[in-house]
Amino acid sequence: MTATAPRLGASPIRRPFAAAALVAALVSLLFGLMLAGAGPASAHAALTGSDPQDGAVVATAPKEVTLTFSEAIAVGDGSIRVLDPSSKRADTGAEPKDLSEGSTVRYGVELHPGLPDGTYTVAWQAVSADSHPISGAFTFSIGAPSETTVALPSEEVGGGPVGVVYGIARYVAYTGFILLVGGAAFVLGCWPRGASARPMQRLVVRGWVTLTAATLVMLLLRNPYTGSGKFADAFDLDGLQAVLDTKPGAALVSRLLLLGAAALFIAVLFGTYARREDAVEKKDLTFGLAVGGGVVAAGIAATWAMSEHASTGLQAGIAMPVDVLHLLAVAAWLGGLVSLLVALYRTPDIGSRAVRRFSRVAFGSVLVLAATGIYQSWRQVGSWSALTGTRYGQLLIIKVVLIAVLLAVAWFSRRWTARLTDTAAASVGAEATDTAAAAPGDAGEASGTEEAPDGVDPARAAQLARQRAVLTATKKKRIRDADPERSGLRRSVLAEAAVAVVLLAVTTVLTSTEPGRTEEEAGAGAAATAPAATGPVNLSMPFDTGGQNGKGTVRIDIDPGRTGSNELHVWVDGSDGKPMDVPELKVALTLEAQEIGPLPVVPDRLAEGHWSASGVQIPMAGEWKVDVTVRTSDIDQVTIDENVKIG
Repeated sequence: MTATAPRLGASPIRRPFAAAALVAALVSLLFGLMLAGAGPASAHAALTGSDPQDGAVVATAPKEVTLTFSEAIAVGDGSIRVLDPSSKRADTGAEPKDLSEGSTVRYGVELHPGLPDGTYTVAWQAVSADSHPISGAFTFSIGAPSETTVALPSEEVGGGPVGVVYGIARYVAYTGFILLVGGAAFVLGCWPRGASARPMQRLVVRGWVTLTAATLVMLLLRNPYTGSGKFADAFDLDGLQAVLDTKPGAALVSRLLLLGAAALFIAVLFGTYARREDAVEKKDLTFGLAVGGGVVAAGIAATWAMSEHASTGLQAGIAMPVDVLHLLAVAAWLGGLVSLLVALYRTPDIGSRAVRRFSRVAFGSVLVLAATGIYQSWRQVGSWSALTGTRYGQLLIIKVVLIAVLLAVAWFSRRWTARLTDTAAASVGAEATDTAAAAPGDAGEASGTEEAPDGVDPARAAQLARQRAVLTATKKKRIRDADPERSGLRRSVLAEAAVAVVLLAVTTVLTSTEPGRTEEEAGAGAAATAPAATGPVNLSMPFDTGGQNGKGTVRIDIDPGRTGSNELHVWVDGSDGKPMDVPELKVALTLEAQEIGPLPVVPDRLAEGHWSASGVQIPMAGEWKVDVTVRTSDIDQVTIDENVKIG
């Protein structure tokens, strides 16, 4: 039951207006996804650089290895490990040093002195500022590449059985929050008489129990989820203490404390509030519960906003309160929807007034969701390419489609609600007529206070009266259940709830998926530093020194044409195509993108017009500029160059 006009049974003019408002909100959401931001909105930290770089070959062993990230991370002992070709630790084992400066996030580890030549593996693991674990690995070589026996984990940190259980707990926590907050809001704002209905009490209490249990599970699994991936470490006291010192751990503990306050709220709502008869006192208590419950609900929502995507990146100070509003709107809409479904199936006493009130609440919730969704999508996606080319963007498209389906079903629910209003009015009149015509004995049966005939045990008479009352209530329920309008409304609300379950699952996956903007930025950075395809390099460059016999062609071969040691051959041919000797020939290599070089190469003459140099070191992959200086006489000289990709 969602996005409907504020007043049910409105004129035909208002109905198209409500539909237009819904369509406008949905279209605004879709187009809001495409808005591009002016600055980076990182979430899920990404490795943006390292020294040495991935695949680099350095001539001498570095003193340390440094890693640069897109946002703040949490590290500990063993977060950055450097392993030699035999899988032994090449770093000193100390905690990574924080080398950050300004907005640049950089950490480093010191290496043992005098490391031998070979290929070294850097394996890193950390927790990004949005609470999600990240990990990766890359290699570099000293002197020349070699075979390595390092076996890296086949799965990323945060995966495996622990990751699955943790992900389920996240979904269950969101579900519990929605049932708790949405169910309480439905009772307090839409159907106050529902506070005394046992099914509604069970719904809200089960929401509280579900959220509390899921939070405890997440707190215990937080250490293995971000670390070893072993269930046994859930009860490691040192690991639990380390979790409590982190932002996500503090958020989970804060949620448990707020759930204690929520338990008190539930006790008052279904205790004192449900029994209160005086209208003025009940109104005052409603106001107090609304304010106190709203504060507790916002606080619980803030435990997500302050520790996940909204807490980092662009405009975090705005994003966190927006995220709180988004979560509260989701709870009011979907939680109220489930409450309405329970009321329609389990408590036939719910009237059309409560359905009308929820319709208004749902309409307002959808408007809040549209506005906050536009802003969140702009932060996390920002472009068409990120929307269609990243997993986050594709999940977001699925979410929008599900919302559209939910709104479509809600429109049919609105039509059934309008019919239910008319039927309810007619039913009230019929019941009043039946009551007026009822015999005094019937009234006594309905009330369960029929006086016992002479000679009949009063206890037995009371028992019979209660049985008649139950039969009467059952008959009324059967009549209401047979009402086609009520049955149609129940079916449509059930369809809405089914779609909402899938929508919640997609939303949960979204909260643990790297945002599209960050994934695209990280992909661009990786593409910029990715090694080019390996293979021998062949160049042919004409030259003209300007003097006599100063024209010719230089041919260069670089084999194998990759980082590390290479063999370089140079041939010089005259204008007639025959080998040509020159007094001087020099070669230099420059990687301008990384400000490396020029690296001089002095080849040795092997034969007429043929020079060679062995052991030419190319430290890293990229687009290298090859400069060749040719001198054909004492005064005639020229330098020619050409760019080539070397992997």
